[in-house]
Amino acid sequence: MIAPAEQALKRTALNATHRACGAKMVDFSGWDMPVEYSGITREHLAVRTAAGLFDVSHMGEIEVRGPQARALLQHVTSNDVARLQDNQAQYSALMLSTGCAIDDCVVHRFVADHYFICVNAANTDKDYEWIAQCNSWGVEVRNVSTHYSQIALQGPKALGIISRLTDSNPGDLKYYWFRRARCAGVEGILARTGYTGEDGFEFYFPPAASAELWNTLLDAGREEGLIPCGLGARNTLRLEAGYALYGHELDEQTTLLEANLGWIAKLEKGDFLGRDVLVRQRAQGMPKKLIGFEMLDRAPARDGYAVCIDGKSAGKVTSGSPAPFLKKNIGMAFVPPAAAMAGREIQIEIRGRQAPARIVPLPFYKRPK
Repeated sequence: MIAPAEQALKRTALNATHRACGAKMVDFSGWDMPVEYSGITREHLAVRTAAGLFDVSHMGEIEVRGPQARALLQHVTSNDVARLQDNQAQYSALMLSTGCAIDDCVVHRFVADHYFICVNAANTDKDYEWIAQCNSWGVEVRNVSTHYSQIALQGPKALGIISRLTDSNPGDLKYYWFRRARCAGVEGILARTGYTGEDGFEFYFPPAASAELWNTLLDAGREEGLIPCGLGARNTLRLEAGYALYGHELDEQTTLLEANLGWIAKLEKGDFLGRDVLVRQRAQGMPKKLIGFEMLDRAPARDGYAVCIDGKSAGKVTSGSPAPFLKKNIGMAFVPPAAAMAGREIQIEIRGRQAPARIVPLPFYKRPK
């Protein structure tokens, strides 16, 4: 029996499968999602050493089509869409005139007049409405999120597992490229992308095939250590890799430069939303800067904890948790740029005391080549 409070939650096509497998379910941005199956640490380590399978069907998909599709996306996103070739993707941000982002996203180019954007679940409707509002070019913009489930297979053994189930050689795909493909007989879009810091693939496909494809993948990879993973491990993995999470490191009050995402702000491409603010910040400086830190004692930092420098309040933790693979307690935080020096000691306020920490370079973890 589903409790009344749960009835309003959205569900992916794999919801019943997760529950049948004993996943611990939580409300994530209005979606009933698995936070863990066998434990966050075990799932995290499986992705670092073997492979993990994630249901990320809550993510949104927006299609942009028409002769002026590129012009619209050049205006509303920060990265340079003109650099994309057919079947290539890029990490980018949907911009506001303030230099801040309404969301971060991945833009995929099928052909010059057809693009496919993957956006965050909580922002899907907002993103679609914003792109439509900025559409002065008569471009067709559609929210096609209900047309797709999305599964992410991540880890050093992901390539070997998925190679046995696809109709083309996924090893030919370079990082951030994609193609139409069949996986276990299911037609979809196979992209060599992910959010864990490991090699891996994301597959977009019709929701009706979700349970069968999920189980087929798990069966195919079981002997190599593939296990189902929840959003808890997805979060600790992306934190180790130094990836931003919208609503934490990036939001509508934080510019791309402040969030260490200046590398996706292609100022040289010409005018786009917020470019003038970013140009000014690059020349004149900014009020805050994102840093990574590791704790110097055993206490873990958590999201929202205050950061102090020389005993004075200096910012807040945006993301903090134990790092299962690195065996450290790590986090990211905003501090004044003048204080953002690797090696500097800072303090994190934890239950009324100032726990010592040290600023370290990002990312915390890079996968071996």
